[in-house]
Amino acid sequence: MKKTLISAAVLMVAMTGTAMAGTLETVKERDALQCGVTSGVPGFSVPDDKGNWKGLDVDVCRAVAAAVLGDATKVKYIPLNAKERFTALVSGEVDVLSRVTTWTQTRDTQL
Repeated sequence: MKKTLISAAVLMVAMTGTAMAGTLETVKERDALQCGVTSGVPGFSVPDDKGNWKGLDVDVCRAVAAAVLGDATKVKYIPLNAKERFTALVSGEVDVLSRVTTWTQTRDTQL
């Protein structure tokens, strides 16, 4: 759980500055947040039998959508595995990444 909270904090710090301005404008124009989550880890992000996503990572996405768009339901959840997560974030496939991620010097300097 600590790693997830740290990951969310790192992500928010990483989104500051000019990159955030571009992403923020894109999210507002689209009127929806594209949020990368795990591909199904109970407690973090998993869809129920009706397709409603639940978990801590999902709640972070909802909080961002509520803060940016004024509506916590304006989120599209995109399940990503460990190999796909950074590619999706860097390419813009997702606006924010809310999933288990460790903080490393390599990621901090190269991504």
